[in-house]
Amino acid sequence: MLIKVIDQITDAEQLEAAWTLYLEAFEELNSLAVQRHLMYRSEFDEVMRDPRVDKYLALEADGTLIGLSCYTNNLEAIPLIAPQYFERHYPDDYYAKRIWYIVFVAVKPEAQGQAAFALMSEQMYLVAATQNGMVGLDLCSYNNDVRRMSRVFRLLIGRLCNFNMTFKQIDQQSFWLYNFPAVAAEGVAELPDAA
Repeated sequence: MLIKVIDQITDAEQLEAAWTLYLEAFEELNSLAVQRHLMYRSEFDEVMRDPRVDKYLALEADGTLIGLSCYTNNLEAIPLIAPQYFERHYPDDYYAKRIWYIVFVAVKPEAQGQAAFALMSEQMYLVAATQNGMVGLDLCSYNNDVRRMSRVFRLLIGRLCNFNMTFKQIDQQSFWLYNFPAVAAEGVAELPDAA
């Protein structure tokens, strides 16, 4: 297996293979997590063409794409995160461009458990580690609680640096659902007037 790092995917056939792999890896999360974890096709294509975001391609010997990850220290290039958070909490690292973000790591379902995930993660780690940087990523509760991905990353990367690292949760978002079945059964006419 070969890990190839490129700054853009512009070839139509390679872009379609990347989109198919991405869909296979993340489509199920849309029914397991409240917040959308799957980019729209237009967003995906934009990220694939954006030279500010490095693309790590895990390729089999015949050139078949089995893994794809996106990684950048240009936080403005990432949909759905707030660069201002990092600027406020880690200003020195932010302005020195020593904060990298893993946009996603996707592996074809039939290749999961093989080396693609580990090899892409290791290569991304080396970029930040050689520059005294830090790496951020986001995990939904399903990926963290069920698949234990924060533990997987901690063990995988810890092994590479002899566990000479810190690892902490920097933010959390929870989603709440309020349900009013008794009120709906009583009817709107019986609701008290607002003061």
